[in-house]
Amino acid sequence: MRAVLFVIVVLVSFLKSWSVVKTDSVKSDVLGVWVKYNVYYPQSYDGSGTLKYPILYLLHGLSDYYGSWNDNAQLGDVADELLGEGKICEMIIVMPNAGGPDTRNTWNGYFNMPGWHYESFFFDEFVPAVEAKYNAGGEKGLRAISGLSMGGGGSTVYCQKHPEMFSSCYAMSAWLESSSSIQESNINKLYYVVKAVGENSAIRFIENAEENVLERLRSVKWFFDIGDDDFLLEQSEKLHLIMRNRHIRAELRIRDGIHDWRYWKSALNQSLPFASNNFIKK
Repeated sequence: MRAVLFVIVVLVSFLKSWSVVKTDSVKSDVLGVWVKYNVYYPQSYDGSGTLKYPILYLLHGLSDYYGSWNDNAQLGDVADELLGEGKICEMIIVMPNAGGPDTRNTWNGYFNMPGWHYESFFFDEFVPAVEAKYNAGGEKGLRAISGLSMGGGGSTVYCQKHPEMFSSCYAMSAWLESSSSIQESNINKLYYVVKAVGENSAIRFIENAEENVLERLRSVKWFFDIGDDDFLLEQSEKLHLIMRNRHIRAELRIRDGIHDWRYWKSALNQSLPFASNNFIKK
C-alpha cells in the first residue's frame, strides 16, 4: 500500500512539473508604461529557440488582470491535465494585462481610446515582442486568440480586423456590443471602455462587412461559448445568427451557467483543445 501511495505522489509531482507559469513584462512606447503578462510554457521549452511553438493569446475580462486566469481558473493545471491526456499540443499561452479592479480610475480594455491606445500596443508592440522572445507564432497557423467577457469581445474584434493573423477565435461570455448608459457628465475611464466597446461592435462589423471581408473571415475557426443564464447571452446568439446568414461557419454552445469563473474554468477544457486542433501541424 505504501508503495502504491509513493508512486501516486511521484506521479502527481511529475505532472505538476510539466509546465511553468511566470510573469514577464514588455515596455510599451505606445502606452508609456511597462505592461505585465503571464506566460505558460510546457516542460520542453528551454529558451534555446530550437523549437517553434504555437501561441494562444488569452484575454481577461473587465476589472481583472493578467494573473486572473491562473488565480481563478488554475490555467496552468488545466493545461497540464489536457496536455497529459493528449487533448492539446504543447503551446505557449500568453495572458496580457489590460485592466484592473478600479475600473473608474484604471484603464481597462483592448481598443484604442483617449489616453489608452491598447489595440495599437497589442499589434505593433506586444505580439512581435512576445513571439520573438518565446520563439512562438509568427504565422496564422500557429496563432490563436481567446478570452472571456471583455476579453471575449476583444478577441472576436481582433480576429475580425485581422483574420490573416489568427487560425481560431474562442470567445467566452463575450461582451460584443454596448449602448452606453453612462452619462457624459460622469466621464471616467469606465465611460471610455463602454464607449469603445460600442464603437467597436463585433455585431455591427459583421452586419456591414463586404463580401471580400467575409471571405477572409471564413478562413478563421470561430467558437462562441456562453451560459444559459448569462446576461450577455443574446449578444452571442445575435452574432452567431448573423454570421450564419452571411455564410461564416461558427460554433455556438449554450451551456448551464452564468457569468462567473466557475463557467470560464470549465470553458478552458473546450477552448484549449479548440485552439490546439486548429493549429497547423509541423
